[in-house]
Amino acid sequence: MNASWSRFNIASIVLGFAFLYLPIVLLVIFSFNASRLVTVWGGFSTQWYGALFRNQGLMDAAWVTIRVALVSASVATVLGTMAALVLTRYTRFRGRVLFTGMVFAPLVMPEVITGLSLLLLFVAIGLDRGFLTVTLAHITFSMCFVAVVVQSRLISFDRSLEEAAMDLGAPPVKTFFQITLPVIAPAIISGWMLAFTLSLDDLVIASFASGPGATTLPMKIYSQVRLGVTPEINAACTILIAIVTVGVIAASLVNKSREVQRRRDEQAALRMA
Repeated sequence: MNASWSRFNIASIVLGFAFLYLPIVLLVIFSFNASRLVTVWGGFSTQWYGALFRNQGLMDAAWVTIRVALVSASVATVLGTMAALVLTRYTRFRGRVLFTGMVFAPLVMPEVITGLSLLLLFVAIGLDRGFLTVTLAHITFSMCFVAVVVQSRLISFDRSLEEAAMDLGAPPVKTFFQITLPVIAPAIISGWMLAFTLSLDDLVIASFASGPGATTLPMKIYSQVRLGVTPEINAACTILIAIVTVGVIAASLVNKSREVQRRRDEQAALRMA
């Protein structure tokens, strides 16, 4: 019985991962297809990557997407970290329930409602839709993800380290930058990577917030896919997958190196004690 269940579990895991990742693998493979028909293999070729870089419309959309992702992820990381600090350190203040709901509302709010509400806001204040509105929209929905990641690290943070630093004469600001920030840095980096990835992937909210000259790559790809998948789209999606994969691996390596360094510092402090 145990062996039977074991084989069943293994088969379930294999089928589950195949369902999730086999389409991505096929997309990457057919991005090197020499045939213009995306479902017929015509030999190995990198010609569609060259055609992609010559496609000015896709390149402009990719540049807008990268700029929006960089700016929105950076601002969302700062605001999300500040929100996490407030929710963790200041447990009692007037309006905490409302503040918590406002911070975490985009987590449970459907993207269509978020995008429509932001569109109505931009129209009401007379803000022309473009790069700025898309960036503000991405900051709004990605900030809550950063707050969740950073808050989970702050909950397990040993505040005695801060108290010891302040007892030795360090002011609160210096204590934060020299004690707190290095400890929670892996969570902040993870939050930035998550916000960056969400911005790259967003289609629904960007469709409501964008305007002339601010078409993102997901919007451009979606508009072209409606008329039929082309090899250039496969190449563009493959590059996006590579960027996200490299970013995740780099963040994992940075976090791992920081953890190793932290353990070494702890062992050195124990030996000195």
